[in-house]
Amino acid sequence: MLPVIALVGRPNVGKSTLFNYLTRSREALVADMPGLTRDRQYGRVKHGIRPCLVVDTGGIADDAEGIESFSRKQVQVALEEADVVLFMVDAREGLSASDKAIAETLRKMAKPIILVTNKIDGLDAAIAASDFYSLALGEPSQIAASHGRGVPELLERVNQLLPPASALVDDEGERKGVGIAVVGRPNVGKSTLVNRLLGEERVIVFDQPGTTRDSIYIPFERNGKQFTLIDTAGMRRRSKIAETIEKFSVIKSLQAIEKAHVVIYLIDASEGVTDQDAHLLGLVIEAGRALIIGLNKWDGLDHAQKETVKRQLEVKLSFMEFAEKHPISALHGSGVGKLFDVVNTLYESAMINMSTPVLTRILKEATDAHQPPMVNNRRIKLKYAHQGGRNPPVVIVHGVQTDALPISYKRYLTNYYREQLKLSGTPIRLEFKSPANPFSEQKKKQVDWQVQRREKILQRVKNKQKG
Repeated sequence: MLPVIALVGRPNVGKSTLFNYLTRSREALVADMPGLTRDRQYGRVKHGIRPCLVVDTGGIADDAEGIESFSRKQVQVALEEADVVLFMVDAREGLSASDKAIAETLRKMAKPIILVTNKIDGLDAAIAASDFYSLALGEPSQIAASHGRGVPELLERVNQLLPPASALVDDEGERKGVGIAVVGRPNVGKSTLVNRLLGEERVIVFDQPGTTRDSIYIPFERNGKQFTLIDTAGMRRRSKIAETIEKFSVIKSLQAIEKAHVVIYLIDASEGVTDQDAHLLGLVIEAGRALIIGLNKWDGLDHAQKETVKRQLEVKLSFMEFAEKHPISALHGSGVGKLFDVVNTLYESAMINMSTPVLTRILKEATDAHQPPMVNNRRIKLKYAHQGGRNPPVVIVHGVQTDALPISYKRYLTNYYREQLKLSGTPIRLEFKSPANPFSEQKKKQVDWQVQRREKILQRVKNKQKG
C-alpha cells in the first residue's frame, strides 16, 4: 500500500499551497481566506520521495460549529489514515492559542509528527521559528510553500519517518493473479458488478450510496487462471456534509487502484458522464493502470440517450482515448461475460516485455517519419530506447536536448509506440534522458592571448581614469 501524509493546522496557514506544490497540481483551492478548504483532498506526491499519497484537510478552528464541525471530523479521519502528520503553522502570525490546542491533540496520537513553519520568505527564519519550540514537537521544518523553499529538506525528513515498504502489507495478504479493481462514484453498481462477475452474492448490495465502506479483496479462479477482484467504496470529489463520513473509503480506493493491474471504472449511463467521473478517472490515469470504462445500466437507455452519452465520452473524456469502453448491465448481466476476455487482453498489454532493439527500431521509424524540431539551430537527436518498467509500460528514450522536446512531439511518440506495439487499454509512459555535460561545472579557461588582451584593456581604462 502507498503510505499517507496528512497536512493539518489552523485555517490559512498554507496547507493547500503545500498540497499543490507536492502534487504539482492546482487541485486545492488557494486564496487569502481562512476556511476555504473543508473536505479532504487527495493527491500523489510527485517530488523527490518514494511513491505516497498526501491529504489536504480543512483548517481546525476554535469555534467549530455548523459546517466547521464537520470539517473537524474530516481532519480526524485524515489523521487516522496518515502514516506521517505535517502540522503547519504560520511563521508570520506567530504562535496562537489554536496552534497550542492542535499540538496538544497531536501529541496524544501515536503518529510521527513534523512541525512545519510556513511563510518564512522575507523573515529571519530562526527568529520566526523560536516561539514554536514551546509546542514540544521537535525541530521545526522552515518552508515557504508558495516558492518551494525548504520543501526538499522537509521531504527528506518525511522519507525517514515513513514506514518501510515491507511494513505496508495489506491485511488481505499477497494479491493472487490478475488484480481487478472496480471503482467509481457511489451507487453506480460496483458491488452488483462484482457479484455478477463472481456468480454469487459476495458483497452487500443496497440502493443507498456508501453501502461499501472499505475495499474488499476477493480471490477466485476462472478457467484455470487466478484473479483478485477488488470492490471499492464510492469515491466522492466533495463529501456531502450532512452524511456520516466514510472512514478510510477514498484512501483505500486509491490504494486498491495502485495494487490492481486492470481498473474497471463504472459509470452510471442513465446519469451520463459527470465532471466528478472525469476527475476520478484522472486519478486512475495518474496511477497508470490499464482501464476499462464500463457504461452500466446501458440497456435502460433509449437511442437518443445513448447518443448523448457517446458524445459526452468524446468531449469530457477525450484525454483517455486509449481506454476500452464497454456498455454493460451489471443487474441483468448483458455485456458482463465479455469483460474477462478484455481484462486478459489489457493485462497482457500492461505487463508486456519490450526488447531494446524493437523499441529503438520503432523510435527510428517515428523520427524518420516526423523529425524532432530544431532548438537553437540544432536538431534534437533521439538515439535509442529501452524498457523502464511495466504496469504501466515505460519506455526510456535517450538523446540530446530532450528537455527541449515539445509536448506535442512527446504525444506523437507516445501514440506511435502504442500503435506499433498494439497496446490495448493501457497507458504507455515515455521518459526522456540526456547525457550530463561533464564540462558544465568547469569555468572556461582563457588562453594567453585572451589574458594579455584583457590586461591591455584594463590598463587603458586605468589610464583614462587618471587622465
